[in-house]
Amino acid sequence: MGHAKDGVKVPVSVVYRKDLKKADGSNPLYVYAYGSYGAVLPVTFSSGRLSLLDRGVVMAYAHIRGGGDMGKPWHDAGRMMNKMNTFTDFIACTEYLVANKYGARDKIAIEGGSAGGLLMGAAMTQHPEMFGAIWCGYPLLDMIRYQNFLVGRWWTAEYGSADNRDQFPYLLKYSPYQNVKPGTKFPAIMFNTGDSDTRVDPLHARKMTALVQADNGGDRPILLHYQTVSGHSAGVSVAQAIKDTTDELAFLWNEVSGK
Repeated sequence: MGHAKDGVKVPVSVVYRKDLKKADGSNPLYVYAYGSYGAVLPVTFSSGRLSLLDRGVVMAYAHIRGGGDMGKPWHDAGRMMNKMNTFTDFIACTEYLVANKYGARDKIAIEGGSAGGLLMGAAMTQHPEMFGAIWCGYPLLDMIRYQNFLVGRWWTAEYGSADNRDQFPYLLKYSPYQNVKPGTKFPAIMFNTGDSDTRVDPLHARKMTALVQADNGGDRPILLHYQTVSGHSAGVSVAQAIKDTTDELAFLWNEVSGK
């Protein structure tokens, strides 16, 4: 378990190849989380993730606040004016995994989509030095204006709204787009979205990519993986889904494997 700043224990589920030497601390580490809407993500089989496991990647899922892993209080502790707990929980879990030698500090890949994309945005702006590669899918990144686009107004019960003068300062404090600092040495980042996303407006990923590319003080690639026909994490052919997953996993492996 990771220990958050306020002392709360945050569970982490870890899986790795049976014959892997977990405790030597040299393995690539993949950490995933969601952390919003009280969602509890189901355990599913993924042939793509299996390919990473076969290559010696240690995979972890952080049960951070904002999700529903420990019931409604766990959700409430990571929404609205408590949203920062979601981000600090994720950092605490990642630190725990490194400290306990599940993976190497210089080989950390993280991934999140949709509300998990917001989490990735917070990770890259608050702790860019921690990660080797970030996949940020269908992300919500401009928390000051998100409520003005597509169905964003539906989510104000989860995040609040900058239209509320009391909530504006809190949102501004963590909103990824507003917290990109010029000259920051960012890790390798792949933003992913498409024209047909009718939930999170693709403008978030487009303008964040442009801003990070312009202000990046490092030499790692900042990419926008974009499809004119894809939507919010689904709605493409099997052939296209295979190509997209291949691009995603190849990017993460290339940036953190050291091979």
